Amino acid sequence: MPDNLTDRPLMPGQLLARGVSRHLRSLDFVSVEELTPTPGLRVDVMGLGPKSEIWVIECKSSRADFQTDRKWQGYLDWCDRFFWAVDTDFPTELLPDETGLIIGDAYDAEIVRMGTESKLAAARRKVMVQKFARHAALRAQAARDPGFLPAWG
Repeated sequence: MPDNLTDRPLMPGQLLARGVSRHLRSLDFVSVEELTPTPGLRVDVMGLGPKSEIWVIECKSSRADFQTDRKWQGYLDWCDRFFWAVDTDFPTELLPDETGLIIGDAYDAEIVRMGTESKLAAARRKVMVQKFARHAALRAQAARDPGFLPAWG
């Protein structure tokens, strides 16, 4: 399936992220993809709720994709809730019970299990909301002016 901006086919994880983002929007969350909360970590989808709640969603397209992920526990310090997003064929018994579970596809998703809530400290929440805002603004600017590369970029 081609991407409207680049005409490249989207990868399975990207298609799943799109369906997850659509579902989050139906819950009054906004989302961004591929946000870096700290060097060395990049979350697939970060959702920001109406009360500044922060959810991290890792999209896994296969058993191998999950089994090679050695960084997911590092995401727990950067969100109020953590979820895995997988498709209907994924062996969900592999996923830790204390984490959230979202089943989805390229068009929508459904929360099957809420992750354990671990509220962020106010200072960390402020940093993450600012990172979210900057990331979203940079993505919007890149979509409006794809050829522009700032001197610092």
